[in-house]
Amino acid sequence: MIEINEDELIRCPICEAVNLDKGKENICRRCGSAIYKHKNFSTEKSWAYLITAIIAYIPANLYPMLITKQFGAMEGSTILGGVVLLWEHGSYPIAAIIFVASILIPVMKFLVLIYLLISVKYPIGKDKKVNKHKLYYMTEAVGPWSMIDVFVVAILAALIHLANVEIVAGTAATAFATSVFFTLLAAHAFDERLIKENK
Repeated sequence: MIEINEDELIRCPICEAVNLDKGKENICRRCGSAIYKHKNFSTEKSWAYLITAIIAYIPANLYPMLITKQFGAMEGSTILGGVVLLWEHGSYPIAAIIFVASILIPVMKFLVLIYLLISVKYPIGKDKKVNKHKLYYMTEAVGPWSMIDVFVVAILAALIHLANVEIVAGTAATAFATSVFFTLLAAHAFDERLIKENK
């Protein structure tokens, strides 16, 4: 009886049939579909989402997050501009929260995901797998908290109904929400098994 190594087997994602791994050109013996090992296309989707998130994060910081219309005059405020303004007015806790949630956390998530995606392909130093798992779980845990800035804009727009003051979300709010959404997708698309397989 011929013994077959488990590493030589590959599952068809269409019909679930188990096939012998014949290299780059694997065709399912049952349904004829092309089969790819998850290693070959493991990080491409996550990279695509992450690059989209980074691109969306640029206009999120360049354009106004909040637009105030008062007596016919319009005034816009970027994320960083809003943090500086709050700090100058003595609202230190709110300024710190918005800075951490809207600038520090998104940038840290980008850096952590870039590190994870590179390290599973090209091992960096002698870092422990446990640390990578903690980084991955941390990225997923803090993900939704990045939306706090968008929530603040939505709450302000809903609560302030003064006759001569109108607050609306700026272009940056949409870009920022898009960036957060694609960052969450990038973290979700990351194949955690690669951390275990990367030796």
